[in-house]
Amino acid sequence: MFKEFKEFAFKGNVIDLAVAVIIGGAFGKIVSSLVNDIIMPVVGLFLGGHDIKSLYYALDGNTYESLEAAQEAGAAVLTYGNFIQTIVDFLIIAVCIFAMIKIFMSLKKKEEVAEEPKTDPRLCPFCKTEIHEEATRCPHCTSEIGLPEKKD
Repeated sequence: MFKEFKEFAFKGNVIDLAVAVIIGGAFGKIVSSLVNDIIMPVVGLFLGGHDIKSLYYALDGNTYESLEAAQEAGAAVLTYGNFIQTIVDFLIIAVCIFAMIKIFMSLKKKEEVAEEPKTDPRLCPFCKTEIHEEATRCPHCTSEIGLPEKKD
């Protein structure tokens, strides 16, 4: 059972997936920092200097000085500012992932085009051993073989 687990855990795909998850987590933190520390303060400046994350609506209808004050008073609040910020995080991550996938797929297509199409190997008609395409004698059974017909 340990051997089977070891074979599973150390397959290339599992290790690649683990690396992708770790890098994805780090990338998510970078994007969150970009949104929280750079983008949202600029957006907040255009909205009259408010911190987007602190925008809320108190469901009890009262007006509070801040989100913290409403929460301390025990009021149920909709923190739509935090929701907007999370949507911006998601959109940036989605655009970055889309761009990376497009780049990866275009590189993969170029790689596929660059590869020469492989032909089937030439086989000796007597012993069925693979032989060089220009061979006139089989190296395995030494039978005489004519040159293959050229395909134009």
